[in-house]
Amino acid sequence: MLPIPVTVLTGYLGAGKTTLLNRILTQEHGKRYAVIVNEFGEVGIDNELVAHSDEEIFEMNNGCICCTVRGDLIRMVGGLIRRKGQLDGVIIETTGLADPAPVIQTFFLDQETKERTALDAVVAVVDSRHFQGQLERSAEAREQVIFADAVILNKCDLVDEAGLEEARARIRELNPSVEIIPATRCDVPLEKVMGRRSFDLLRLLDIEPELLDEGAHEHSHGHVQSVSLVSDKAVDFERFKKWIGEFLNAQGQNVYRCKGILHLPGEKQRLVFQGVHMLMEMGFGMPWKEGEQRGSKAVFIGRGLDSLALQIAFRDCLVTS
Repeated sequence: MLPIPVTVLTGYLGAGKTTLLNRILTQEHGKRYAVIVNEFGEVGIDNELVAHSDEEIFEMNNGCICCTVRGDLIRMVGGLIRRKGQLDGVIIETTGLADPAPVIQTFFLDQETKERTALDAVVAVVDSRHFQGQLERSAEAREQVIFADAVILNKCDLVDEAGLEEARARIRELNPSVEIIPATRCDVPLEKVMGRRSFDLLRLLDIEPELLDEGAHEHSHGHVQSVSLVSDKAVDFERFKKWIGEFLNAQGQNVYRCKGILHLPGEKQRLVFQGVHMLMEMGFGMPWKEGEQRGSKAVFIGRGLDSLALQIAFRDCLVTS
């Protein structure tokens, strides 16, 4: 039996990984993929943002694949490769705070995983507007580019040509041989992501000889924190829109990522909001299923976040009657 190809989608918080994943899953490619989504935070949001077609979605919360849940990743992949029916591939979307090196390491240290899977590509998504600031504060943002064999330079519509050239130059400094693919909303051809056969272990071992040494990548995320907000009540949209706008205007520099699913009274679809720093977009997502328990939840990731203040502000946006 041929090894199952594995594609790792990485990139810093808010770069557009889930947007890219949805493009892959909604194209008519006739392939059967399993998807593993990893999140930083106790409440899962991405699983509801991923397009559900024939693919199976598996979710891991409250940690990076490179930390405490790596054993979960091995168990999930092991379960997939032992099941009946051939998969065309496994896609792993890492949390935006993941160092990809331990993810790669996972596929060489566990014997069954090594024998039954083959890393096909590590694709990093870069937010062209915020990339410079992310490099300055995050080692993970640098590592994600260094270990990639393709970089999707996303959100090109938000940056002028000089800004794009600066982003390209920084990417080349970190990874001279990487393919850079400019994009808006991750609109790239499927073959630029899947079936690349571009993973090169020897190149990575030249960069980091200790890559395959178990335990060489243990770390913490320091001052980065997440605040999760959950309620089984609906949200008053006007109150929420006013609050989130004022909050991001005042504290957006400290908000690396925010995202959420809101239940609005009388609406058949989820309202989805996603933000990076002071940039925010909202729109309706998947419809609620018949008989599904509706609710509202959000996650804020950043530094210096006042958890209690966020909880109170979110509670004040809920419909009480």
